[in-house]
Amino acid sequence: MQRPEEFVPVSLEPDPVIEYYKQFIDRSLLRENLKLTPTERVRKMQEMGRVYAELRRAGARLRDDRRTP
Repeated sequence: MQRPEEFVPVSLEPDPVIEYYKQFIDRSLLRENLKLTPTERVRKMQEMGRVYAELRRAGARLRDDRRTP
């Protein structure tokens, strides 16, 4: 059996860098998020985007207030 030209061998050994960082992942948050429907996940992400945008605006206002005497 011939291998396709684009075949790239893959190691099945765990990557030590990934294994190190996995200890810092809160899997309960992943599980809770996966319980949501795709639509609910998108809405949640959109809401977080609105929160981040408001935080950025608040930070900009704070910086502007500090500049004006």
